[in-house]
Amino acid sequence: MPSIASFNKRLSSLRSERSSFIPLYRELSDYHLAHRGRFLVSNNDNNKGHKRNTRQINNTSRVASRVLSSGLMAGVTSPARPWFRLSSGDIALDESQAVKMWLHAVQQLMYKVYAHSNLYNSLHQIYSELGVFAIGAMGVYHDFENVIWCRPYTVGSYMVALNGKNEADTFYREYAETVGQLVKGFGINNVSAPVRDQWNRGDTEAWVHLVHAIEPNDDRDRSSPLARHKAFRSVYYETGKGKGVKPNQFLRESGFNRFPVVVPRWDVTAEDAYATDCPGMTALGDTKALQLAERRHAQMVDKEADPPLQGPSTIKNALDNGRVGAGDVIAVPTTGGGLSSIYDFKPNLVAVENKIEKIERRIDVAFYKPLFLMLAETDRRDITAREVAEKHEEKLLMLGPVLERLHTELLDPIIDRTFDLLQDNGVLPEPPEELRDRDLSVEYVSVLAQAQRLVATGAIDRLTQYTSAVSAVWPAARHKININKSVDEYAGALGVDPAMVNSNDEAQAMADAEAQAQAQAQAMAQAEQSANVAKTASETSTAGDSVLNAAMQQAGAQ
Repeated sequence: MPSIASFNKRLSSLRSERSSFIPLYRELSDYHLAHRGRFLVSNNDNNKGHKRNTRQINNTSRVASRVLSSGLMAGVTSPARPWFRLSSGDIALDESQAVKMWLHAVQQLMYKVYAHSNLYNSLHQIYSELGVFAIGAMGVYHDFENVIWCRPYTVGSYMVALNGKNEADTFYREYAETVGQLVKGFGINNVSAPVRDQWNRGDTEAWVHLVHAIEPNDDRDRSSPLARHKAFRSVYYETGKGKGVKPNQFLRESGFNRFPVVVPRWDVTAEDAYATDCPGMTALGDTKALQLAERRHAQMVDKEADPPLQGPSTIKNALDNGRVGAGDVIAVPTTGGGLSSIYDFKPNLVAVENKIEKIERRIDVAFYKPLFLMLAETDRRDITAREVAEKHEEKLLMLGPVLERLHTELLDPIIDRTFDLLQDNGVLPEPPEELRDRDLSVEYVSVLAQAQRLVATGAIDRLTQYTSAVSAVWPAARHKININKSVDEYAGALGVDPAMVNSNDEAQAMADAEAQAQAQAQAMAQAEQSANVAKTASETSTAGDSVLNAAMQQAGAQ
């Protein structure tokens, strides 16, 4: 394990690499999301309630960013509906009913874990920072009660580095905890002597500066079962700031088999570790212009309502503090004249208001607000289902690249990490033989992801309608469609419970049973008809001059 000095050396390098982004993050925080970000780690800006949004006169960007984060939450990872589905990665294998049922059982177990953990609350914070700062970070750690426990981190407090695949594999964080939190979290024997002294004196609310580092453990002992020899090492240690001493031991040494921190980014340039484009960055210039326009508009209104005045000096003694209030009666000498405005100022408030509205619309568009509120803001009540589907496809078109990056950098790692923890704790049901030693894949069925799949259902609808129409003229055309396959594809596109769709073998068995029952019914009907005919013939009289008697005599003569 490297020494604290080695970690501090890399921390300094990572801090230097991130330094050029700090002024930008400060501006984004000031103009969009006040009280987001940690930029005063050395002086500790935890639990500071001072006003930080002094530059926000018009809150358009703040509201728009809130709509964006809520829209992503509802459209990508809604707690109210399924948003992912497990698959074997083999279409033929997915047809197995045993495989379907096992995958569905695991999905339901994972959804239960997410519902009982703090994942959804944490994801909303990640979406907020992702839309404004273009980057987010969240740790997914093991929890004995709820399997996972998530910790979202705010921008400015952490640094990241990438591996050769441009995937985040290094995470350094500078933060602060109170003496009480430190001792309870790491134990009195692991903290430094100055912290121990503070604890013994009862100074439990003093702040202590810490570093948490997670990075690849390349020089580990691969044969060791110890946590600190896992694929990624994790260490906590005190920085010693303000204590006058340098700690010489770690607070905790541990490790992870899989990198536990997810680092989604909005849009990345080449191999950059930090994203360089997002709605917050796009709208920053307009937001600055909006605040300036609002300030000028307020000044115009103020000057028009209370303009600077001029008048003869003889009136000065009659004024109260040199000002004229509403309803005041001022005695004016007959030869001196009254008060008048210094200049003839008539501001064009309408033009300024129109300009403000244009800037607000540009900010809303930058944050995708019209897309997420396209149905809520419409006055139409006769909108059709097809129009709704097309609008969802339009939304997907605008967010498609971002959605794919969210799948890769945010959701895939969360699902993989959860699956690993469930497996390590022996909670997963016994898999069928076909899935043993086989990697699983993930398909996303959220509102936005499923908009892509709705294109497939539309194609199936049109094909079946066309085939039904032509089959009325050419009946053989109906044999061109594999109806069982089309139902499976349709159900898969809609993301329904696989238990609702029977397998091909079950469907064939039902069809065979129906055919057998129909054949038995026909046979019984024919037997009953034959019995009735025989009964009628036996009860018919052959005496006298009846037609039947004549026919029998003729048959006998022949």
